[in-house]
Amino acid sequence: MSRNDVTELVVLQKLRLKLTWGELAQAIGLSKEWTTAALLGQMTLNSEQATILGKMLDLPEEAIFQLQVVPYKGSLPTTVPTDPLIYRFYELISVYGSTFKALIHEEFGDGIMSAIDFDMDLKRQADAKGDRVKITMSGKFLPYKSY
Repeated sequence: MSRNDVTELVVLQKLRLKLTWGELAQAIGLSKEWTTAALLGQMTLNSEQATILGKMLDLPEEAIFQLQVVPYKGSLPTTVPTDPLIYRFYELISVYGSTFKALIHEEFGDGIMSAIDFDMDLKRQADAKGDRVKITMSGKFLPYKSY
């Protein structure tokens, strides 16, 4: 059973058992954002977390072990994504990426925002013209060092 097989099984079982990402996250005491990333194959669960979620999702033992393997991160293909929602994030970075870069460098200097020391919060924001998706991201600034 490959990690991709486990991801497909997780999604299927989540639907079959009518569970939410939030319920799964609550069971292990972590955010819905991180837990979702882990269950979709982008983070590593420890033994206790994998066992709890494996039981909730009625996963076979082999799948529970796979949830504990350090994944190959970056699940998207290198070509422009075709899924409409993921494409909008690609479009967002294409349009605003240089703005993010310029503003971060002006505020912090030469460096990057960590995707390792990182957190994210996704919420629904009510709006009279139609609800909005509000995503807050926070990553540690890592300056380039001189040597």
